[in-house]
Amino acid sequence: MGSIGVLLVTPVLPYLEQELDKRYKLFRAWDYPETAQLLAQHATSIQAVVGNSGAGADAEMIEALPKLEIVSCFSVGVDKVDLEKCREKGIRVTNTPHVLTDDVADLAIGLMLTLLRRICECDRFVRSGKWKHGDYKLTTKFSGKTVGILGLGRIGQAIAKRAEGFNCSICYYSRTEKRNSKYKYYPSVVELASNCDVLVVACPLTEETHHIINREVINALGPKGFLINIGRGKHVDEPELVSALVEGRLAGAGLDVFENEPVVPEELFGLENVVIVPHIGSGTLETRTAMADLVLGNLEAHFLGKPLLTPLF
Repeated sequence: MGSIGVLLVTPVLPYLEQELDKRYKLFRAWDYPETAQLLAQHATSIQAVVGNSGAGADAEMIEALPKLEIVSCFSVGVDKVDLEKCREKGIRVTNTPHVLTDDVADLAIGLMLTLLRRICECDRFVRSGKWKHGDYKLTTKFSGKTVGILGLGRIGQAIAKRAEGFNCSICYYSRTEKRNSKYKYYPSVVELASNCDVLVVACPLTEETHHIINREVINALGPKGFLINIGRGKHVDEPELVSALVEGRLAGAGLDVFENEPVVPEELFGLENVVIVPHIGSGTLETRTAMADLVLGNLEAHFLGKPLLTPLF
């Protein structure tokens, strides 16, 4: 398949880049000063695009690649791919679901425990020598809390299952009620936020879910409520979240994702009731390798005329 051109639009796991380079004629977008130059020189050679949750294929790129057949995403999120344009042109799109569910769910629980028990602050308390002058203040118990989950898909269900292990009550909101679910359903995000201690964002990013966590939802969660976001940064109206945390209208937040990554609002840095991590939901060697294998498997299946492993369409 060495004659097939693949465009890698952003640096990814070295293993994936190396395997793509072995199997295909690989074009690395960052080797060119401007994307326009790359497309002008190699438009007719590129048959596949590989991206991730932060960089994909917009309408302009798709239009500039007349031979493009497939966009294979090294992520679950495909919000950086113009899906409508791909459908219009008959371009296949794949992502990497399932394999990262456990890691993201593990991180969600980790953020809850770290936030409520103030583990990061306690670590700094010891390192700074302050423990010699007295104990750290009391924190908040996690076991037994009511956890509200926004989006009860694979990841949402995995989070719920883990939280049950801490004797947490589970409730949720999704576009439609899950008939087979044993968890309590609320017909709106505001009602969900009003009835839980910890609200976890675990839904896909769409036009409908952009800024789904707004001032009304944050106020419903209230000064004793905690927000966990392992979905997408754009799910949350970030200025509203920052002001709520600064003003004490929200008890705390555990955030893996942000609106304008890697830029994080500096107002968060000085707050002890915030835990921030750099979009590491799927960031384990085991899971990233499995994701890479799915990207490679999807490309191989497509170019051999076999069924795709994880097609969106």
